[in-house]
Amino acid sequence: MMSGIKGKNTSPELIIRKALHARGFRFRIHTAHLPGKPDLILPKFKAAIFVHGCFWHGHNCRYFKPPKTRTEFWINKIYKNKARDAVQIAKINEIGWRTLIIWECAIRKMKSENSNTLVDTVVDWLSNNSMLQEINEQNS
Repeated sequence: MMSGIKGKNTSPELIIRKALHARGFRFRIHTAHLPGKPDLILPKFKAAIFVHGCFWHGHNCRYFKPPKTRTEFWINKIYKNKARDAVQIAKINEIGWRTLIIWECAIRKMKSENSNTLVDTVVDWLSNNSMLQEINEQNS
């Protein structure tokens, strides 16, 4: 069952891509020349955007609940994902790129409220110089 879950072109990722494209931003997707293959890169802004699923990346929100079976396996797997994410983001920042993490829960909230606040925040971040930002349910 879990092996059928895709890692590229997910629904949350497509929502962000469509919204940024509609605002005139042009980007590349899943480029291998940056650590971690960010979901979106905007070379003009030297910005890399990751769209993280709350379960797979262990986000502290209502959408992350460890499975009741093989709990230890899943906790270890998610812990390794989080550690790998931190290393990849540090490597990207070291080479002068900025990183943005958009959590699945923020995208769900945006859809349910039919709001553009999340996209406005991303656009503001792109025109700003902050190095790392996370956009999650609490911040949006």
